[in-house]
Amino acid sequence: MHRQLELAYLGIEVPDPATLTPFFGDVIGLVPGEPIGDATTWRNDDRAHRIVVQPGPANDASVVGFEAVDDAAFDAIVARLAAAGFAVEDGSADDAAARRVTRLARTVAPWGVPVEIVTGLATASSPFTSALVPGGFHTAGVGFGHVVFATTAFDESHRFVTEGLGLTRSDWLQMEIMAGIELEVRFYHCNERHHTVALARAPFELPQRLHHVMVETVERDDVGAAFDRAWATDLAIPNGLGRHDNDGMFSFYVQSPAGFQVEVGHGARVITDDWQDDRRYDRISVWGHQPLRRA
Repeated sequence: MHRQLELAYLGIEVPDPATLTPFFGDVIGLVPGEPIGDATTWRNDDRAHRIVVQPGPANDASVVGFEAVDDAAFDAIVARLAAAGFAVEDGSADDAAARRVTRLARTVAPWGVPVEIVTGLATASSPFTSALVPGGFHTAGVGFGHVVFATTAFDESHRFVTEGLGLTRSDWLQMEIMAGIELEVRFYHCNERHHTVALARAPFELPQRLHHVMVETVERDDVGAAFDRAWATDLAIPNGLGRHDNDGMFSFYVQSPAGFQVEVGHGARVITDDWQDDRRYDRISVWGHQPLRRA
């Protein structure tokens, strides 16, 4: 299908990046990326970095990077953001060098996290291999995974994602989770991945904007092995193994020491050019995803 963007990287700011090292390395199965200043980086493919963990007080996402497929796509996205009323500034040569990219432009999403549009994210100096995830991760042509943010600026965030970035809604979830409390989540695609971004309507400001980041394995058994590793720790497991209704993902969720969650999944539905399934779902999962262990 025609695509202009994919998820390039996620920046996370925590007081001590070392606290996430066993989590990303020993539980999720990522491998160290190439160094960027005082940041610790992680990758799940042959790119130089996919997750950048920097020291700081936010304890939340600090930036989301989207890679344009070429210069024409980069220019079109920057122009579309500006036309939609979102201020965009060019990154400096130093900014681009620090991110290991060729071009960089920056804006701020309505949910409060900086967004960077880039081209040419560098390839790592060594091929990707993970002893814990021998089958590897599904990233080719679809980016490193997906991100989900909760926001009170829900409608403006929807406009930013669709009118600004140019993503298309895949479907949405709307259900009552308890008496008088409704959950609404919209899912957006920019390539064959069912969703690269999802937005949850928050009833009030939450301590963290980043709800979770997802990585998708090539082999189903690698999800089970990751679940076993998570179960062997004392980390919270908000959702055990299950299969989502809308994207069909077989997955589980584990809470990081910083509070945000990581979904490890396999086998999600693929968006096609003739996608016509943009509809409401009224349940999160076909089966499973039960809460297993609290923090």
